[in-house]
Amino acid sequence: MSVIPSEVIIVEAPDIRESAARERREKLTAFLHNWQGVVGLVLVVVFFISAIFAPWLAPYEPNTMDIPSRLSPPVWDHIAGTDQLGRDTFSRLLYGGRVALKIAAIGVSVSLAIGLLLGMIAGLGPRWLDNLLLLLFDAVRAFPTIILALATVALTGPSMEMVLAIVIITSIPQYARVTRTATMSLRNTEFIQAERSLGASTIRILWHHILPNVIGPLLILAAMDVPVVVSVEAGLSFLGLGVLPPTASWGTILNEGYLVIRDAPWMVVAAGIPLILTTLGFTFLGEALRDIFDPRMGRGR
Repeated sequence: MSVIPSEVIIVEAPDIRESAARERREKLTAFLHNWQGVVGLVLVVVFFISAIFAPWLAPYEPNTMDIPSRLSPPVWDHIAGTDQLGRDTFSRLLYGGRVALKIAAIGVSVSLAIGLLLGMIAGLGPRWLDNLLLLLFDAVRAFPTIILALATVALTGPSMEMVLAIVIITSIPQYARVTRTATMSLRNTEFIQAERSLGASTIRILWHHILPNVIGPLLILAAMDVPVVVSVEAGLSFLGLGVLPPTASWGTILNEGYLVIRDAPWMVVAAGIPLILTTLGFTFLGEALRDIFDPRMGRGR
């Protein structure tokens, strides 16, 4: 009698591994045949490369002034023109990408981690704690981001750290709510009840069973949230509430270009292009991943 189960295990284990490998190949093939996903991936890779390697790609230092060349139109030496102080716009755009990447990476990752933790606690914890956390989430989401930024900056003054804090605080509730919903749908499933009956602790259930089942949709949501965070940073910097000059930021470049838009419209155009391409890249990539990993949410279904 003991031979049959062992034979079954020996036969099934390779089948499970082969099935998982086949599923990964099918998803990769589906992604490569999705033109939006490929275009989005290319744009995202370009964004990361240009931001990370900006010190080596930029032809000039971002704050080097050349007064005789001020407000120069796009030429070979300055392919995106210069600003009112003669600084190379293309170099400043590359360094502005580093600011956008820093805000997006730290803001999204920290808000995702905190929202994931609070969402799992709300979904698996007692009813009173769930209601308390929901009240907290709704209270934070009730404040528009710009209004919250204005009120905060009035007390502390504008800075990059303040932009990060605003992004994190306003982003936590959406990740927490998604996690809470997914956790509540899993808490009464058979394998969770079986773990409880075997004496598993709440931390073990959260780490080994809830987390692997909710992290996938959250990562897709985070990919689609990156352009939102980048736009928030650019908008606050444009209003003078975020990154302050002379630090290069897409928002500050837009603000400086707006002041001289009649004499040098190329500054506004040059600063708007990376914002548009970054938004399209992460949006296309997020939608492609969503369609592949959650076909029920795909278009036309």
